[in-house]
Amino acid sequence: MQTQLTIQSRGSGLYEFTGEAAGFVSGQGDGLLTLFCQHTSCSLLVQENADPDVQQDLQAFFRRLVPHADDPSMGYLVHRTEGPDDMPAHIKAALTQSSLSIPVSGGRLALGTWQGLYLFEHRDAPHTRRIVAHFLASG
Repeated sequence: MQTQLTIQSRGSGLYEFTGEAAGFVSGQGDGLLTLFCQHTSCSLLVQENADPDVQQDLQAFFRRLVPHADDPSMGYLVHRTEGPDDMPAHIKAALTQSSLSIPVSGGRLALGTWQGLYLFEHRDAPHTRRIVAHFLASG
């Protein structure tokens, strides 16, 4: 069973889509949900969904780790045709994940108490992002 989830970002940040993924596997029994992001300038995360400070701190960390291409420390970058946030977005995506595997038990995502599924948008402008969701039932 497979579907495509569409997430509209409003620019750089974390966008939770746990509910959409949970809806897709609801009532499907046991198995494995694989999520794959079809883009190279955003990524997927399993992250805390209780305290918004966690999301803010993650964004601040990645901005500090990989600043925009117009920052003097990034003068070595060659790819600059799509703006100062593009190549840093590719680097951030390379440091994180483009796919996730989530166990499904009794038709429910087997996430921990404070865990949620997020698209981590690394570009400054809004984008329409696609995630392929594939459920493989066990047994």
